[in-house]
Amino acid sequence: MISNQKIAIVIPCYKVKNHILKVISDMISDVDKIYVVDDCCPEGSGDFVIANCIDPRVIVVRCGENQGVGGAVMTGYSAAIKDGMDIIVKVDGDGQMDPTLIPAFVAPILNGEADYTKGNRFFDLEEIRQMPKVRLFGNAALSFMTKLSSGYWDLFDPTNGFTAIHRDVAKHLPMKKISRRYFFETDMLFRLNTLRAVVVDIPMDAKYADEVSNLKISKVIGEFFFKHLRNMGKRIFYNYYLRDMSLASIELPIGLLMITLGGVFGISHWISSMQSGVATSAGTVMLSALPLILGTQFILAFIGHDVQSIPKRPFHLQNRNFSNNIKR
Repeated sequence: MISNQKIAIVIPCYKVKNHILKVISDMISDVDKIYVVDDCCPEGSGDFVIANCIDPRVIVVRCGENQGVGGAVMTGYSAAIKDGMDIIVKVDGDGQMDPTLIPAFVAPILNGEADYTKGNRFFDLEEIRQMPKVRLFGNAALSFMTKLSSGYWDLFDPTNGFTAIHRDVAKHLPMKKISRRYFFETDMLFRLNTLRAVVVDIPMDAKYADEVSNLKISKVIGEFFFKHLRNMGKRIFYNYYLRDMSLASIELPIGLLMITLGGVFGISHWISSMQSGVATSAGTVMLSALPLILGTQFILAFIGHDVQSIPKRPFHLQNRNFSNNIKR
């Protein structure tokens, strides 16, 4: 047994009819309930599971219209919370994820070390060689952008969908605001940071069989870039100006201002020098370079502070202690 805590599995289903029964049959015995979320699947995944699966733990939840992976997972979360589940594990229905790893994902939450755990396929350098090179590069780029937007500088592989979350954290998520489709996993990290939830990476192997990924990184990287900028701006405002003020709150605007002034001053004089043919004086160059150098140092100092500000106290434990104190 994992523990006396109730463990639920949420499996969003969309075009995974060929894999879903095996995913369910491979599920470990420690799991209490399995929520199969039929996301208005054109293959009729929900009906297929009902007709062919006899596992009493399985509950089919239907979405009235296609929600995307994020919407399907939120639907599963809501059902699990309503049924009193303690920890909710999200597993894809395409058979990529090994159910025997579930205890590893649940353990940090049970031990009070994390609020949310997610898979990371980049721990074993030998294993990731089987990952397609385009996907490898795309994940690296998305991981860096996610660090900036989410504030979780110690995480990697942000699009990994093998996750586990504590009920008390899931209950506080703004479920209607979380991205419904491919940006779901990375948007979740941004929302978790606004709660100051502790997130931990769990090593896992990359596994690719005959499944077809609907996510084409080359097509979404532009969309992801602008959404990451939006989330980064929101996170910085929430954490450094709305909720708290620190030295970093001053370093960032000063750094941006100095870089902007230095850049504008330098470019304008460079253009003027090109047009007139007269070399720019050393003093003018220094007047441009100095604010650029100082501004960069201020930005780096802000980033250093941000890296050190990764949440370290699990949200669900603080919430539980607060509730106990109120009852007293």
